[in-house]
Amino acid sequence: MQKIFLIISVVVALVLSSALYTVSEIQTAIKLRLGEIVTVEETPGLKFKTPFVNNVVKFDNRIQTLDTPAERFLTGEKKNVIVDSYVKWRITDAKKFYKSTGGDLDRTNNRLAQIIKTGLKSEFSKRTIADVVSGERSEIMANITQLAKKNITEFGIEIIDVRIKRIDLSKEVSNSVYRRMQAERQRVAKEFRSKGAEEAEIIRAAADKQRTIILANAYRDSEKIRGEGDAVSANNYAKAYSKNEKFYSFYRSLESYKKSFANQNDIFVLNPNTEFFRHFNPQIK
Repeated sequence: MQKIFLIISVVVALVLSSALYTVSEIQTAIKLRLGEIVTVEETPGLKFKTPFVNNVVKFDNRIQTLDTPAERFLTGEKKNVIVDSYVKWRITDAKKFYKSTGGDLDRTNNRLAQIIKTGLKSEFSKRTIADVVSGERSEIMANITQLAKKNITEFGIEIIDVRIKRIDLSKEVSNSVYRRMQAERQRVAKEFRSKGAEEAEIIRAAADKQRTIILANAYRDSEKIRGEGDAVSANNYAKAYSKNEKFYSFYRSLESYKKSFANQNDIFVLNPNTEFFRHFNPQIK
């Protein structure tokens, strides 16, 4: 009897273990009967199924991430760009999802990746490199999101977001862009140098003009002062001469002698009876 009771207990335990299952708060379960959907369990808790008749398939109802591999696309300029993107999605209708994909996440991700690739190819072919790199990235992502939502309605899933992580230029395009940037910078630098040289010439011409004006004014003022000084000097000489003509004549002769005989190495051949030596020869009047 104990053996029979033990066997019955084991059988009951096996039946109960195969008849009971749990659904967590992050899961949605589908109960099948011979491959056909019977019920969809979305509320968490302990559930019951008929052993050996029903089987249960569970799905994660949280947001899923599809990180697509980087793809190469052509822009409107026929330039290659390498685009890395990802998609956020989740299951909203487990019954439809199971019917359309068989509950295969890989199949779903492959289909989504193809839709996103087609959308990116279409969007990038309409734009230049400058547009896709800077100005219109948000618009591209919004358009692809709308396209993906239209194409996955039969899958029972919802597209949360589509994002472009990175846009890289191919090596050939990068070199071309760098050369274009270098040429543009050189053109701007040349333009600045030309403007600087023009400004320098203007400043230099203005400075030369001002210098000429200052020198002319200084020469004018110096000549005026010199003329006034000569006038004063001549006036003083005239006054001195009028007071004592002999002394003035003697003083002027001394000044002449001093200047003439300043260098002792000079040799003069002169007639001693000339007017120049009248103060050395009393006979000369």
